Amino acid sequence: MAIYPRNNYLLNLIAVAFVAAGALLPTSVTAQAAVGDIVTQAFFDGIINQAAADCAGKNFYTRQSFLDAVNSYSDFGRTGSADDSKREIAAFFAHVTHETGHFCYIEEINRDTYCDTSRTDYPCNPNKQYYGRGPLQLTWNYNYGAAGNSIGFDGLNSPESVASDPVLAFKTALWYWITNVRPVISQGFGATIRAINGAVECDGKRPDLVQARVNYYTDYCSQFGVDPGTNLSC
Repeated sequence: MAIYPRNNYLLNLIAVAFVAAGALLPTSVTAQAAVGDIVTQAFFDGIINQAAADCAGKNFYTRQSFLDAVNSYSDFGRTGSADDSKREIAAFFAHVTHETGHFCYIEEINRDTYCDTSRTDYPCNPNKQYYGRGPLQLTWNYNYGAAGNSIGFDGLNSPESVASDPVLAFKTALWYWITNVRPVISQGFGATIRAINGAVECDGKRPDLVQARVNYYTDYCSQFGVDPGTNLSC
């Protein structure tokens, strides 16, 4: 039996421990790139530069405000393999592009109150409207209330704050994504369309809008060098 000098023996034990720990880490985690490495300034500009010069969103949405918001959602784009991460980010920005018109709109064009009085857990302020605001156009009193509770702002009494703070705006979009869309993303991009606006667009209701979202998604997947997967439509 070999006898190791004490210091060398300890060093060998430490080396073995590090190797074993690395072997236990999923390769998908070690292979992932930071979100900021995928969402480059060039990628972001490629979207927002398609908006008209007089769009309010051009002076509101920025890559940095998105990255600042991502700091509060550290698992966004960090689940599964490196390709899964790219697909999730492509899907998110496909919907954001569609909802905001290439970052043109901060607030919904056809505004309404969007107060669901049956949701007594999130009572509406009669002086406020809960129409779409932000990158994913957060809508309805119950979404503003729940987002506010999670993020830390008064969504029911100050819904307009989503349209005045770009980091908060992106946080509401990421909150909605993680809460309502992330659970179905493994089912394909089509499932994310259904999670965001399925009642209006899916099952043959608005195939033109569905295809527009799919086109953005496949374009962004191509830019990221990743296969878009299956089940793209709804």
